[in-house]
Amino acid sequence: MLDIRWKAGLFVCALIVISLFLWLISGATAALLVFSTGLLLYLSSHIFWLHQLRIWFKAPDLKVIPEGFGLWEDIFTMLLKYERNNKLIQTKLNSSLELFNLATSAMPDGLVILSAGNAIEWCTPNAEKQLGLNLTTDKNLPIVNLIRDSHFIAYLYNGEYDLPFKLQSWRNPELILELQLVPFANQQKLLISRDMTQLEKVDIMRRDFIANVSHELRTPLTVVGGFLETLSDMDGAVPASLKHYFALMEEQTIRMRRIIEDLLTLSTIESNTGNPDDSEIDIAQLLEAVQNDAIGLSQGLKKTKHKIHLDVDATLNLSGAIDELRSAFSNLVSNAIRYTPENKTKGHGEIFISWGLRDGEAVFSVRDTGIGIELQHIERLTERFYRVDRSRSRETGGTGLGLSIVKHILIRHQAKLEISSRLGLGSTFSAVFPKSRIVHVALATTT
Repeated sequence: MLDIRWKAGLFVCALIVISLFLWLISGATAALLVFSTGLLLYLSSHIFWLHQLRIWFKAPDLKVIPEGFGLWEDIFTMLLKYERNNKLIQTKLNSSLELFNLATSAMPDGLVILSAGNAIEWCTPNAEKQLGLNLTTDKNLPIVNLIRDSHFIAYLYNGEYDLPFKLQSWRNPELILELQLVPFANQQKLLISRDMTQLEKVDIMRRDFIANVSHELRTPLTVVGGFLETLSDMDGAVPASLKHYFALMEEQTIRMRRIIEDLLTLSTIESNTGNPDDSEIDIAQLLEAVQNDAIGLSQGLKKTKHKIHLDVDATLNLSGAIDELRSAFSNLVSNAIRYTPENKTKGHGEIFISWGLRDGEAVFSVRDTGIGIELQHIERLTERFYRVDRSRSRETGGTGLGLSIVKHILIRHQAKLEISSRLGLGSTFSAVFPKSRIVHVALATTT
């Protein structure tokens, strides 16, 4: 740019010098005529090359760019370099974009970019195939116009995208999709769709196998348990030296029956892919029943008594399946009782059951003063048959399936399980429910 300015200034200076020289030789008239003619030619040259530049800009082509003259030669040379660099950048960008499109097309998952208003901005071929979209015709259309499932719409507007959402395809009933929304820049969202059909079929086979085996084992175990109980009750049927062994057999039979019942319960919950009932549950009444059951369990355990506290926000109810939630809450409370031994100082262990709001979410919490859990075990507690201490689990009558049942019930209610514990100081198990399941109750006032 400095070179262009220098050339323009040099031309003007030269014209002035020539004009002054003519002024001295031929007078002011001749000098003024030469200066005006030179300036006019200079301006005409600029107008001509500006016109050439305007013509070229209408159809830019590096092959036919004007060569220019004087300072315009430098301008066109710089423009040529800029356009060549721009073409190179554009080529690289197109290459990267093509590579990106190839990569996203090769992905088995479908990807859809949604605007802040949940309109479709872009999607991959797999998303078109799985969700029945067509980018050519559906671009800028709201996603809810094309995926009309009411539960998906609730998931979309709920704003809680931590867990994926399962959807049975309306185009192909055999196709099971897992959808998850990921918020990113400018309030946009990335919708990821995944074909879960094969995994779902394998999972169904596994659940059916467990359910069938459990069901087949139930009858023979019932018969064996009945005979053992009958023989134990008959005078003289069992020698005194063998009664201990009969008692052990009865105990293990009862334990096996409990495991089978829990397996059947878990299988039933897992196989129920539909959404749970959305009836309003009186949580205060439900937790009173859970507390009474817990008191009965505490009194039935050997050498163990507990003080069970209950703190309930009666203005807060929940929408869901009452039988499932009672099972989940009872499992958490019974675990707290089983793993909270007698307190040597107070003479009893303490269990604190609470229900209330936390950061806009409803939380059912069970805190105990029991043995606690080491940190490395917490992540695996909801696995089937996972035990921190196998010998103690058998002593307390646990089946190893309670927390797995709780986890699946909470998933069906879009809730999550939070666990915190300190070894030797107790544990806290919390079921956190989303805002969409909260029902606020106005209590009647007495005058």
